[in-house]
Amino acid sequence: MENCRQILLQGMDELAIPIDAKQLELLLAFIKLIEKWNKAYNLTAVRQPEDMARLHILDSLAVLPFVKGQRVADIGTGAGLPGIPLAVFLPEVEFTLVDSNSKKTRFVQQAILELKLKNVSVLHRRVEDIQAQPVFSTVIMRAFASLQDIMQLTRHLIDEQGILLAMKGQQSNQELEAMTVPYSIIPVHVPGVEAERCLIQIAGAAKNG
Repeated sequence: MENCRQILLQGMDELAIPIDAKQLELLLAFIKLIEKWNKAYNLTAVRQPEDMARLHILDSLAVLPFVKGQRVADIGTGAGLPGIPLAVFLPEVEFTLVDSNSKKTRFVQQAILELKLKNVSVLHRRVEDIQAQPVFSTVIMRAFASLQDIMQLTRHLIDEQGILLAMKGQQSNQELEAMTVPYSIIPVHVPGVEAERCLIQIAGAAKNG
């Protein structure tokens, strides 16, 4: 794990996000858990711990400055990404991690217990079946569908003053041209990752959806 430790320390320095010893140990423990469970549960196609540090942990934390409010939903969380890394750095914020895959939510529940994260809960449910009261100030996801479909599926979860954050790779102009609500594209640099990343931020998605 020493390589992962150095990757995370250097990456967080590049992101200009302070990290303390406890946060670092939690992130390393999380990588170990993913590596251990991945063999049986096929949580992610990423197999090497060093790649997990870059493509999962730093990728998740690169969007930390854009998360707002006290209630955050991570939709289609998979192995707990980006929700668990974000929750480590935002202990006062309540995170709800949602996935329809029971194996993945079982892993996330175990990770929450082992990492002793008091601010995280998990829901094994399809996003359209969630009845959230109160609703969320931020809904975030590694984009799993088109932006229009994501808005349709999640708008009932977002506070009127809340935001929708979709983590995307290279952005399709065709998809953006189909958007009927205001949005902003935020370029995201993930340390150690060459691939293009961006964050699509939609404010007032609940009203405009």
